[in-house]
Amino acid sequence: MNGIIRIEAPLTQEKLRFLKVGDNVLINGVIYTGRDAAHKKMVESLERGEELPFDVQDQIIYFVGPTPAKEGQVIGSAGPTTSGRMDAYSPKLISRGLTGMIGKGLRSPEVIEAMKKHGAIYFGAIGGAGALIAKRIVSAEVIAYPELGPEAVRRLVVKDFPVMVIIDHEGNNLYDLGKAQYRRV
Repeated sequence: MNGIIRIEAPLTQEKLRFLKVGDNVLINGVIYTGRDAAHKKMVESLERGEELPFDVQDQIIYFVGPTPAKEGQVIGSAGPTTSGRMDAYSPKLISRGLTGMIGKGLRSPEVIEAMKKHGAIYFGAIGGAGALIAKRIVSAEVIAYPELGPEAVRRLVVKDFPVMVIIDHEGNNLYDLGKAQYRRV
């Protein structure tokens, strides 16, 4: 586990190879949002042979449904959603080139296998700190599925967006490592 690492999105394979489980990371650049309803629509689009609302190649999706912005704010509270809700859809997007996901909680073995096979990282954001995280979002624009309200896909520009590598591209999992530290032999 190292100090703080700054990365610039997009998250290429070259960049993600240097990120290891437990690394504290500050993300700068463009990331996208999407929760389960948006993920379902994206995967259904792919199954119909349609294009996605944005090219997922080398991109990061933040699992969030932000609250409405108050006057003078770019976005409302923007805390992470439980990632397991996207597990049915993530392997398909990872196989299309998605390299980063931000959320909270465990991921399924199928998602972890897709991450190892195609090269992707799972970052954790701090749940309960949505108002603080929102201060790292410089701009937010709905780019797809506006009918989903808070679950619409947004294009965010972030500056020093704080995350931690929970599962790296080799499948090393901070949740497993943490539990192992406390097991009795």
